[in-house]
Amino acid sequence: MKKIFITATNTDIGKTYTTIELTKSFAKLGYKVACFKPIETGVTDKAPDGEKLFSISKRFNPKIATLSIDDIVAITLPKPAAPFIAAEGEEIALEAVFEALKRFENRCDILLIEGAGGLFVPIEKEYFVIDLIEDLHVDATLLVTHCSLGCINDTLLSQNALKERNLPFVTAFNCKGEEAAFATTSKPYFDAVGEKIYIVDKNGEELAKALLDLSL
Repeated sequence: MKKIFITATNTDIGKTYTTIELTKSFAKLGYKVACFKPIETGVTDKAPDGEKLFSISKRFNPKIATLSIDDIVAITLPKPAAPFIAAEGEEIALEAVFEALKRFENRCDILLIEGAGGLFVPIEKEYFVIDLIEDLHVDATLLVTHCSLGCINDTLLSQNALKERNLPFVTAFNCKGEEAAFATTSKPYFDAVGEKIYIVDKNGEELAKALLDLSL
């Protein structure tokens, strides 16, 4: 089972959307895929992101139907904030995340793990999403970034953090209709430095193959 972690340069960049699109792309390539979200905050009843991930997983992988939403989202917290804040002083039992991972063994070829927010969102006071990526021993990380003005700075900061930890990654741009502006305000820099441009809703299968190549 290959593990691919999906993170982003910030919140509301489109991690869930990207994870769903990536699930479709891997399925087209013939792989059995499942989605997993270790922690979801802002959950008072159902986990909205988790429900979407559960639905797309069952659609393309019948073996996931034997699991439950509690398997797809290991930890839920009601306050819509970083996990450390949402826990309101309570310790987050990360053991639940590692136990949940075991339930995906023999059910999929590829497990897509969607993080909370960006790399330095605190899960505990001195434990961040990037630390969880390391501890999960993932095969590759997908960094999802935006296409609006400012994406160069945001993208480079996150890329440098991943490089410092020696975490192999691919970057994908979720443009949300801003591709024309991106082409003139930010893309020229990425072209100049040789950055391979993957657009989430246009280069899905190519992106999936790049992540697979990285995980070999």
